[in-house]
Parts: sequence; C-alpha cells; structure tokens
Amino acid sequence: MSPVADQPTSSFDADGLSKQYEVLTPEPVTSNSTLKDRIRHHYELASDYYYTLWGEHVHHGYFLDPADTKERAQVRLIELLLDRAQLDKGTTVLDVGCGIGGTSRYLAKYHECNVTGVTISGKQVEMAIKLSLGQGGGDPAKAPAGETINLGGGSVKFIELDAEALRVYFADATNAIFDCVWISEAMSHLPDKELFFRNAFQLLEFDGKLVIADWFKAEALTDAQSESDIKPIEGIIRILLLEYFLYLSLAD
Repeated sequence: MSPVADQPTSSFDADGLSKQYEVLTPEPVTSNSTLKDRIRHHYELASDYYYTLWGEHVHHGYFLDPADTKERAQVRLIELLLDRAQLDKGTTVLDVGCGIGGTSRYLAKYHECNVTGVTISGKQVEMAIKLSLGQGGGDPAKAPAGETINLGGGSVKFIELDAEALRVYFADATNAIFDCVWISEAMSHLPDKELFFRNAFQLLEFDGKLVIADWFKAEALTDAQSESDIKPIEGIIRILLLEYFLYLSLAD
C-alpha cells in the first residue's frame, strides 16, 4: 500500500441536507474568456476551502473497500490510472489542471516522474509550491514559481497557465516534449476541448501517452439508472455548493 499523508478533513454533517436545496441555475457565459475568468476567480477564492475538504488531492477517489478513507481512495485512483497507462518510472509528465499539486507530488515521490503542473490559478500554484517544499524538506516560505523542486526520486514544478495556451507557452521552451500528458477531472473546465487534444498531441513524444480521468454521463439512461447513479451525485453537488457559499460568506 502506498503512503497516504494526513489530510485536513471536514466535520460537516450532510445527512439529508442536500434535499433542502435546489441545484443553482448557472449564469450565462458570453465568451470563453469570461468563463476562464470565472474559473480562475473561483479557485482563487475557494482553493483554501477545497484543501480543508479534499486534502491535497482535489479529485474524487476509487473506492475498493468500505473501510477506504477518501485519502486512500484518491491515491487508488492515481494508481488505477498508472496501471491502465502502464507509465514507466522516471518519465516526464505534464499534469494539466494540477490543482494544488497532489497528483504531481505523488508521481514524483512514488513513481520517480519529473512533473510539470499547470493550473489557471495563481493561488493554486502558490499552494502547490509551498506544499511541495514542505514535503521535500525545503522552506515553505520560499515559493519559486516555475522552479524545480526535488521530491523522492523525481521532481515537480508548477506554472500558472491557461491549459488552452500550452503549445504557445512551450513552443520555445527546452525539454518541452513529454512522455505523458495527464489530466484528471479538469476536462470540464476547457471550453475548446479539441484544441486541448491538438496541443497534447504536439507536446507528446511519438510514443507518448495521454491519461484522462473525468466524469461522463452516458446517453439514454433509464429512469432507474438516473435515480441510482445521477441523483446522488446531484445531491453531493448541492451539499458542496452550500458549504462553499457558507465559506465565502465568512471570507473577508
């Protein structure tokens, strides 16, 4: 079993609460730039909160045992992707939508990868660097954006970058071809998904690998499937929205 760091947890009691709230109707977005600004602003405000809720891995988990903690399940998801991708140790990885760097650090520490993490949020870059320096024995007060931090047998570095500008950013960079482009639960934030795939193709080695994990709703679900699979997820979203707005109401 791979090591799992202690994580902050939420004591929020959500039992039955989701049924008291309606799913909010999203406001219309007039352009891709407006959407990106909203996404950036969202994570600038909420990343500290997400850390208390999710821990360092801001993504869902793969539960195999009722006794699994969310931290163990989150690591299991990374391990599942590694197993499916058959990613060699020591590879170079571009972690797109890296959040606060949990997956990047895991790949570096336990799979000896050299990882470049990109996120649209400067706040997340700051948090990712500080957490990485803390785990790597560095000074968390010193946060060199874009500089390499050694972890285990690998390394990480984090860059504030719009995922749709990958090819432009890396066009003149050295060592800008990767063995793997990794994107976990960030695809929904990309307005132009076709552009992302073109950029990923340009940045991958000839035999490189594209690793994707995300939520996809199948077409033509039956009422029973919607009731058993979709409505519980919508309930969780209501809870998260409620706790999120409570958090923002307490912010300065």
